[in-house]
Amino acid sequence: MKILHLVQPVEGGVARVVVDLVRAQAGAGLRPVVACPPDGGLAAAAAEAGAQVRPWHAGRDPDLRLAGEVAGVRALVRSCRPQLVHAHSAKAGLAGRIAVRGRVPTVFQPHAWSFEAVRGATAASARRWERFGARWADRVLCVSESERDRGRLAGIAARWSVIRNGVDLDRFRPGDRDAARAALSLPAGVPLVVCVGRLSRQKGQDVLLDAWRRARAGGALLALVGGGPEEDRLRAAAPDGVLFAGAADDVVPWLHASDVVVLPSRWEGMALAPLEAMACGRPVLVTDVAGAGESLPPGQAAHCLVAPEDPAALAGALAALLADAGLREALGRAAGLHARAAFDVRATADAVVRLYQELVPPSGTTTRERTER
Repeated sequence: MKILHLVQPVEGGVARVVVDLVRAQAGAGLRPVVACPPDGGLAAAAAEAGAQVRPWHAGRDPDLRLAGEVAGVRALVRSCRPQLVHAHSAKAGLAGRIAVRGRVPTVFQPHAWSFEAVRGATAASARRWERFGARWADRVLCVSESERDRGRLAGIAARWSVIRNGVDLDRFRPGDRDAARAALSLPAGVPLVVCVGRLSRQKGQDVLLDAWRRARAGGALLALVGGGPEEDRLRAAAPDGVLFAGAADDVVPWLHASDVVVLPSRWEGMALAPLEAMACGRPVLVTDVAGAGESLPPGQAAHCLVAPEDPAALAGALAALLADAGLREALGRAAGLHARAAFDVRATADAVVRLYQELVPPSGTTTRERTER
């Protein structure tokens, strides 16, 4: 089976999900093709994972380039002749569904809804499109029950599947905190909070900096691991005790070095960073956006889940965790067991392949027959 993965953006969690999927698919004898912008790390990582990579020039936002992006998808479909198109995130979902219009079995995976990222008339327009565009997806694939529920509440009538994100449990596993800190040139005895994520409005690092100022975590260190468009603004607003670590090819040492991992997102589908941290045996503090409550071990919400865009609540939860080493260790142990039981990327990849097998028509069904159904 040949699958065309249409992808934009090419960094962050979306790219990591795609690389994990195509690695598993290539290993299982499928023929994944990844079409994505050639800049960024996805093209090289997907090729290394076993995918054929084709350039698709597309920006993150809908603009006057859309017609050309749609034409690019049509050309890719004609040349690749995939048996299934899997469009990842809002822009690929927009261009891909307009180009294909159901003539090839199509999976759309939002990786968080576009209308949650914007406001006012733009959000209303995004909701209208998603309601309309659902007719051109054989399945809308969500990574959490709450992501699906938010789509339903927005009026999207789709054929839904929910397959939770997973992480590589061979790579993300418990490690020695002191050794990791030594490798990163960090002090051994200082409480360390780590936030892994693109420096962007979505990930909410501005709220975290406000909370850090309020938490008065004397002597503690907050490390922001990642780069992005908000970096200059965040640096200008940062209080004492904040380290801008930049983008990291490997975040595992930062997770091992941490006492707490925090992700104060404004919206998500189900974020990977908390799953990776839990798999490393670290407690996580997350905001109550799509997928967050579902990712936590039972009983941890009281300590580890706060409302989004509430710096006072985030500060209180941070202060409580930093003040109680025994609680942190207990939460981290439970998180590690939970991640290994619930978030194995191999189970995620297997479930996606089973979905493909449901959707690909039997041998002999023609494109015209699909169009006329």
